[in-house]
Amino acid sequence: MDAKDAIKYTFHMSRTVVKSYIADLEDTALMCRPHPGCNHIAWQLGHIIASEVQLLESVSPGSGIELPEGFVEHHAKENTGSDDRGHFLNKEQYLALLEKLQVAVYETLEATDESEMDKPGPEFLKGFADTVGEVFVLIANHPMMHAGQWVPIRRQFDQPIVI
Repeated sequence: MDAKDAIKYTFHMSRTVVKSYIADLEDTALMCRPHPGCNHIAWQLGHIIASEVQLLESVSPGSGIELPEGFVEHHAKENTGSDDRGHFLNKEQYLALLEKLQVAVYETLEATDESEMDKPGPEFLKGFADTVGEVFVLIANHPMMHAGQWVPIRRQFDQPIVI
């Protein structure tokens, strides 16, 4: 297994967790917060998608997917408190964007020469993801930074343990 294979495997595993946690949830559950001050699943899914597009674009301009109008703004940090259902997508729409993004990430990763992986990452990630390779690892792991908050919502809606 080389570095690209390891990154793809990590990406696949984090996507498996995301899909498993939300597969049997209704759209109404996506708008529930696990605790006051926590973000609801809909905002987190959008944040994951918007952030990963930004990260992908930062190492390979033009490789990200097109997002719906207003998507980035509605899922920005400034809107974590929003419960306006009209600003968020349904589960199937989020899943479709995640699938498109996975294709874009895999294609970009494959097109990135191994020698590029050690090149400096974007300045805004300095100290967090210092190389192009580390940015790809961040993209792969990012959903796992959020998915743990979704288990209490699953319990609230009497959903079974899936992982």
